[in-house]
Amino acid sequence: MASTSVSRVLPASPQKVWDLIGGFDALPDWLPYIPESTPLQGGRVRKLTNPDGDVIVERLVGFNEAERHYTYAIVEAPFPVTGYLSTLRVHPVDGRDDLAEVQWSGRFTPNGVGDTEAEELFTGIYADGLDALSQALSA
Repeated sequence: MASTSVSRVLPASPQKVWDLIGGFDALPDWLPYIPESTPLQGGRVRKLTNPDGDVIVERLVGFNEAERHYTYAIVEAPFPVTGYLSTLRVHPVDGRDDLAEVQWSGRFTPNGVGDTEAEELFTGIYADGLDALSQALSA
């Protein structure tokens, strides 16, 4: 099993960040890589489409509004991994109401690639995503 985690401190309150990213179907609101998300099964599953037309299907497996995090599993995707489980979490920054730390982490089993290659793939996705989130919050 491989894993990776990326975090960023962002210039917004934890609640403002959560209001933007906390909806399971909210990726198109802040992540340019996912311009389309269709909720399925009462919102517990999301069907995502990237700019190339690739489809990614994810299932919500855990959600905590009070602690500002959710966990999801990939059901279908063009990625070289199986058993993918990821968490997106918003943390307060001690002593600062105007900052939030966002952590995006995942664990998975590489399929047809090595651990390092799979970890680098998702490290890049998470880092690019959090950079896009920072830009969305600054707009």
